Amino acid sequence: MQTGTDLPAFRRPVLAELSRRLREPRRRIQVLFGPRQSGKTTLAYQAVRDLGIPSHYASADGSRVPAASWIEVQWNTARQLVGPGNRHGALLVLDEIQKVPGWSSAVKALWDEDTRVGTGPRVLILGSAPLLVQRGLTESLAGRFEILRVPHWSFPEMSEAFGWDLDRYLLFGGYPGAASLVEEPDRWRAYILDSLVETTLSRDVLLLSRIDKPALLRQLFYLACEYSGQILSFQRMLGQLQDAGNTTTLAHYLALLDGTGLVTGLQKFSRRRVRQRGSSPKLLVRNTALLTAVSGKVPETAKEDGSFWGRLVESAVGAHLLNTLPGAGAELFYWRERSAEVDFVLHRGPSLVAIEVKSGSSSGRAEGLDRFGRAFGTAQRLRIGAGGIPLEIALRRPGRDWLRPTTTSATGPSTEVASPRK
Repeated sequence: MQTGTDLPAFRRPVLAELSRRLREPRRRIQVLFGPRQSGKTTLAYQAVRDLGIPSHYASADGSRVPAASWIEVQWNTARQLVGPGNRHGALLVLDEIQKVPGWSSAVKALWDEDTRVGTGPRVLILGSAPLLVQRGLTESLAGRFEILRVPHWSFPEMSEAFGWDLDRYLLFGGYPGAASLVEEPDRWRAYILDSLVETTLSRDVLLLSRIDKPALLRQLFYLACEYSGQILSFQRMLGQLQDAGNTTTLAHYLALLDGTGLVTGLQKFSRRRVRQRGSSPKLLVRNTALLTAVSGKVPETAKEDGSFWGRLVESAVGAHLLNTLPGAGAELFYWRERSAEVDFVLHRGPSLVAIEVKSGSSSGRAEGLDRFGRAFGTAQRLRIGAGGIPLEIALRRPGRDWLRPTTTSATGPSTEVASPRK
């Protein structure tokens, strides 16, 4: 594996943990997965350079779908690197492995064979379809792997790597591969939609499940971007889409889009799971670049459209929470009761945090937070934006940092808007 000297100087925080795990003796397969353009391959190359041992990299992301025997060929190549007299071992990196039919069974057989003889390479698996990778891991590789999730790039990362300010991050999101194109908005938009979105929809999603209506899947993606930050019932979606089938199909397709890291549908918070699953979803992009690209807005006038900018800010907060929660054992919801609404609800065990996002200059009355506090007395209530935590500070704090133990006074929970604990 040629690491070269032209690797990006910026090192994502997840790199330190990946390098640490790969230095350990061969015990478990390391799995690195996340959406396209999140930098998984670059992380692998950087980790290999840090590790300093022989390595072999191979990607299944070609025009043809390789057979399971492709994995054995790559594995045997890495085995040769271990060789006699190599005290430090070798590393095998398999990229986009979810594209190989039966990949998990092939990896299991080869890994177990090496384990029995007490030799063989360490193994790092990369994948851009988290749902499909997880399915293969649980089917065949139970007890043999560890997962490291690679989310979309955050505001602090884009700021440090490319010098972006908050407004530029809100508009162009967290795709580092597109950062060099932002001075040419039309070219940037074409890259996002053609090279990233279409590749994901036409290749990754089709591997996840049988798609009887691919045109509907594509329409649903664009609808989710158009309505990001808004609650939209499946019945209303049926009226917006052509050849929409039924609500079950839409719910299934939305789950698939979530599995690729493009868009998601948040459920309404309830103490009862049945009510959560039956709720209308709150549509949300996982990266604000998708909202901007689909909208066709130009940077010079985007902020003048208050409605668009409000959805952009709310989507940025929601995407940030979603992207920084994995591994924290927490879930993200919204809440609405009649006219009262809470933009986001963080839930983990007894911890409950209600978050309202304000994009304008006026803070106004927090009716949704008040109603939520009366319904769920131990919840913390926070406001991001006007009258609360500055948006830039909020986007620099991982979602897990907002979940702290709750305390209830004799007069009930405090409604004071405060920053999360440092």
